[in-house]
Amino acid sequence: MNILLVYPEMPDTFYAMKHMLRMSGKKAVYPPLGLMTVASLLPGDWPRKLVDLNVSPLSQKDLEWADFVFLSAMNVQENSVREIIELCRKSGVRIVAGGTLFTHEHSRFPGIDIFVLNEAEITLPLFLEDLARGELKPIYRSPDFAEITQSPIPSFDLVNIDDYLYSILQYSRGCPHMCDFCDVTTLYGRRPRIKSTSRIIEELNEIIDQGRVRLVLFADDNLIGNKRVLKEELLPALIAWRREKLPSFLFATQLTIDLADIHKLHRSGFYVAGGFIVGFDTDTPSIFQRQADFIQQSGIPLPIVNLLKAPPGTELYKRMEKEGRLKNQFAFSEALSNIKPLMEEKVLQEGFMELLDNIYLPKNSYKRLITFFSTYRYPRPFIKVPSKISFRDLTMVVRVLFLLGITDPHRQYFWKLLFWLVRHNYKYLDMGLFYGMMMYQMHQTSLHLQHANTNIDSLINTQ
Repeated sequence: MNILLVYPEMPDTFYAMKHMLRMSGKKAVYPPLGLMTVASLLPGDWPRKLVDLNVSPLSQKDLEWADFVFLSAMNVQENSVREIIELCRKSGVRIVAGGTLFTHEHSRFPGIDIFVLNEAEITLPLFLEDLARGELKPIYRSPDFAEITQSPIPSFDLVNIDDYLYSILQYSRGCPHMCDFCDVTTLYGRRPRIKSTSRIIEELNEIIDQGRVRLVLFADDNLIGNKRVLKEELLPALIAWRREKLPSFLFATQLTIDLADIHKLHRSGFYVAGGFIVGFDTDTPSIFQRQADFIQQSGIPLPIVNLLKAPPGTELYKRMEKEGRLKNQFAFSEALSNIKPLMEEKVLQEGFMELLDNIYLPKNSYKRLITFFSTYRYPRPFIKVPSKISFRDLTMVVRVLFLLGITDPHRQYFWKLLFWLVRHNYKYLDMGLFYGMMMYQMHQTSLHLQHANTNIDSLINTQ
């Protein structure tokens, strides 16, 4: 049975980092962990190929080879999903689909043959059993949560890690918090389920065997969901592993904390990428300037701001539906919302765009980065991690200097940042190049959102 695993294209959002990728020479941010895990759940003698549309196009030859196309997607990838469905229809190949896009809204995709929903560790074996009997059902789902200690090591061999900005793994699923606008608890529950420490070490060994990696993302919804096990088991094991293997990459993750002093995090050696939301019922028109002031004064180098949305399946979605306040289809784009706000909608849209200018215009990003570098301190490492510079790194530096230092109309802020670092702490110059790239990325994506917002304003003004 030939299985073609297809990952849809990401649109231009902050998380897709398309503009930064162009400078770095990479093709996508991270490999599709979900599909790589699904691939490992399939029978070992089945031929498998993985096509990430962020890396390469889907060819007719691949479709003709496949007995099934396995499709996994998030809400933000819907447009690409519909294009894939049409290609498969024309080629006559059946689609098996799963992922968060389809969990609550599979009925909107009649072109898909079979849905394997919820967690694949539970529902994919049900599909495989029926396939062997020739008795396939249109939908496979389960209310149960998988014990991810039994989840297989992802098939890292299906991707070329050199195509990606960083690698990825997952330690836990679920989150103990109950944010009504977040679909994590609906999808994965409130009890954090964790992999064994030994399994994480196995996956890290697989990652370093695949090639050179600069960063590994722990793709958890909230890494500190189970703090005791994290502190007593995983973190000591990671320190011991680093001491033995001396990998040259950093770690990144996602977690939920109540911030009291962001500068303290910076002084402790953390890079903070903060997520912010506007459009709550309690927000007034002053929220946009107050939030911009907080972000700027805190020196958060990578702030990501969204309009409040109600993902299907969440408590917020149910409440908005009950109150008759849902509008449009849910979309993941930062500048879109499916909620009728209590604030006048035109005020909300204009305030959101003003907020983006206040934090993403290069002159404002420069000021915020100076605040960050004024407080940031390298952590005192227990282990000296070797720094390896390749020819590819050098070509990237040349490309960045050309694009940001010569061709970009806002190049003055890039050079001001680098000269400030030369005067105050030249050891941070590599970080300065990275954040210069991010400064460009954030500005370009905000311009994209402003262009989209122009269409929204036209719609609002005609109503």
